[in-house]
Amino acid sequence: MKIIYLKSREKKPAVFLDRDGVINKDIPGKYIKSLSDIKLYKTALEGLKKISSCDRFHLIIITNQSAVGRGYITERISRKINDKIVKTLEKEKIKINAVYYCPHSPVDNCDCRKPKPGLIKEALKDYKIDLKKSFLIGDKKTDMELALKTGIKGVFVLTGQAKNQIKKHRKIKADYVLKNLKNADKIICR
Repeated sequence: MKIIYLKSREKKPAVFLDRDGVINKDIPGKYIKSLSDIKLYKTALEGLKKISSCDRFHLIIITNQSAVGRGYITERISRKINDKIVKTLEKEKIKINAVYYCPHSPVDNCDCRKPKPGLIKEALKDYKIDLKKSFLIGDKKTDMELALKTGIKGVFVLTGQAKNQIKKHRKIKADYVLKNLKNADKIICR
C-alpha cells in the first residue's frame, strides 16, 4: 500500500525511514491504533529537519503495519495515522515524499513485509532513486536485512525496539549505528 504526498521526476537517492521506533515512539507489544498514540521523537524531528533541508534525497517512510492485518485497526485508520505523522513533519519543514506500508500480518508471507524488498520495489516504480547512494534507517534487524538485500546503506538507530533487538539477535549488521536521528545528517548529507 502507498500514500504519495510529493511527486518527483528528479533522480536522486532516497532516505528510507522506518516509522515506529525511528520517527514515532514504539512500545514493545503495543500497536499504534489511534491518532492519540502518535508520539514523535524530538530527536527525529531535529534530525529529519536537517536531512530535509539538505534537499538531496527523496524522504520515504517504509513500514510494516500488521495492526491492519491482525484486525486491530482498519485500513482507513492506518491511513489517518500516516497522514497525521506526515502533516506533523510537514509543519516542521520536513518534506516526506511518500509512505509505503505493508498492512499484512506476518503469517501472510507477503512480498511487501520487511525484510522482503516489496516496499522498496514499489517506491522504485514511483520515483527515480539512486539506490547505491540511498540510506535505510531502522530500529530492527529486519530493517538492516532489507538494507543489505537491496544494496542500501543501513543506519541502525538505538531508539524504539533496538535494545530488544540487540538482546534477541546479539549482533545486528549495519553500516552505521546512531543513538537517535538527531545527528544523522552528518552521515547522510556529507
